[in-house]
Amino acid sequence: MTDISQPWNGEPVRVGLVGAGPWARAVHAPVLAAGPETRLTAVWARREEAAREIATPYGAAVAAGFEELLDSCEAVAFSVPPAVQAELALRAAKAGKALLLEKPLGADLASARRLADAIEEAGLVSQLVLSNRYHPAARRFLAAAHDLEIYGARSQGLSAAFLGGDFTTPWRLEHGALLDVGPHLLDLLDAAIGPIERVRGVGDPRRWIELTCEHASGAVSQCSLSGSVNVPDGGTRIELFGPQPPLVYDTAELGPEEPWPVLRREFATAVRSGVSGELDARRGLRLQELIAQAAPA
Repeated sequence: MTDISQPWNGEPVRVGLVGAGPWARAVHAPVLAAGPETRLTAVWARREEAAREIATPYGAAVAAGFEELLDSCEAVAFSVPPAVQAELALRAAKAGKALLLEKPLGADLASARRLADAIEEAGLVSQLVLSNRYHPAARRFLAAAHDLEIYGARSQGLSAAFLGGDFTTPWRLEHGALLDVGPHLLDLLDAAIGPIERVRGVGDPRRWIELTCEHASGAVSQCSLSGSVNVPDGGTRIELFGPQPPLVYDTAELGPEEPWPVLRREFATAVRSGVSGELDARRGLRLQELIAQAAPA
């Protein structure tokens, strides 16, 4: 596991932020500005005033345009809808920038593939903000899972996010939980149990969708996804079953701030070494392929 207690001896990575929505305000800006591994240099959004509200507390510049943002940084972080990310990240890749990308890569498989291919062809560093994967508890869970014989699994990603609040955004309401929460659960199930070879989905992603995943090991996992249910404490829960007692991962028991210093350290390390980690754009493409399989006809 990444040891964030060790000092960072390199130069901070200069990162420009695209987007000024609630996730950019709550996570991207404060995490990137906190350092010492990164420095938030500039923010660009289509609404200049919104960009200014995020940039000013951290002493970052407000870029007048996307090209100006690219000129101000060596890496770009995205906090925008998937369709916008797929378009702008492609331009950033052509400019040779390292990329900190949200999930999913794009609004559809074709745009995700174009972006992942462009990043790979250019030999650029990329990293996904799959928040669970940077949590020490999730890493302990995955390490323990590798030593188990797993026959099957149950998992859920449930919340009231689409019923109101900051995350009731147009793309989430249009595409539903499969595109929003699906990457998190599919990534964890694939990492814990082994490669998912086939996934089938039943239901309405905007209300409730149930996934059945068939793994290369022969195990079968179930995944319940919804952002439209009135549950008091939404979150992610995974239970792994086999001849031993169940192994459980539950975000309801975890602190929400623990992943971010790990993510920041690993992104900066990847940029300075020129080598992406496991959670790169190619991983994002793999998850998008699974989502495309699972989408109800």
